[in-house]
Amino acid sequence: MNATVIAVALSLVSAAAYASAAVAQARLAGRTAPGTGTLRLLGRGAWWSAVGLNAGGALLHVAALNYGPLTLVQPLGALTLVAAVPLGARAAGRRVSTTEWRGTLLTLLGLGALLMTAGGSAPHETLTLVEALAVGAGTMAVVAGLSRPGARPGLRHAAASGITSGVASALTQTLTVAVTDHTTGPLFTWRLVVVAVLVSAFAMGGLLLSQTAYRGGLGAPLAVVTLANPVAAAAIGLALLGERLQGGTISLVPALLGAAAAVRGVFLLSRAQAGTAPAAAATPAPAAPSRVVIRSPRALRPQHGHLRRIRAGRS
Repeated sequence: MNATVIAVALSLVSAAAYASAAVAQARLAGRTAPGTGTLRLLGRGAWWSAVGLNAGGALLHVAALNYGPLTLVQPLGALTLVAAVPLGARAAGRRVSTTEWRGTLLTLLGLGALLMTAGGSAPHETLTLVEALAVGAGTMAVVAGLSRPGARPGLRHAAASGITSGVASALTQTLTVAVTDHTTGPLFTWRLVVVAVLVSAFAMGGLLLSQTAYRGGLGAPLAVVTLANPVAAAAIGLALLGERLQGGTISLVPALLGAAAAVRGVFLLSRAQAGTAPAAAATPAPAAPSRVVIRSPRALRPQHGHLRRIRAGRS
């Protein structure tokens, strides 16, 4: 079977697993207080279910990277959002809206254009130790900047999650190629050990960052994760791994059009899902102030005639 077909098939199943994990994480985040620590999450079965789904998606993603380049496999990760639409709607007990279907169609069309320009050959190049360390240091700096306190923490954490996951995929490709291609050198080297540690750190960091990002809802954070992930991975693939787009400079036109359609579809899905999120409980209106009637002191005084009748009766 063609390597490209295998990579696409594995990526599709991986996206379904990631979508199920995102829906599970969003439901868990909605039932979790903002101050809940990581140790308390580890004691919940729903958390481990999401971890298992993410792990399954990651394994399938690793297998796909063995058959296809980052520029082919990573854009298919946007199907995670497409798969999350019906899954999230079913979990919420509602139907998929027209806007969500439009966003799904635009995303699929954009992905189709991107896949036509992506390189279809199996990867052969790997990152050197210096390149892996530079990528790791740069990623940590970017994540530290996005994780600082400030406005819109959900979207910033989602961007950090997407970047760390994309970098983890790029580093995973180095491990996959090194393990399967023995011409690159010994199996166990300092380079591969460092890359494996970075992959583990970034994969776990991306999972925790996405969990905090989903506390404000699934739509917009998942859209940001979906966009940031392939951008980060493709940047590494094109800059350091020698990956190229098919067709040369001419292929940039359909690639840009496809990217624009995919971005538009993702934001339509994001807006639609944000609009169907359960509204926050309305703040109870303050109780109406008690009506106090202030009477004139003159009205409180007994009438003089009434006092004379009382005195006459006593006498």
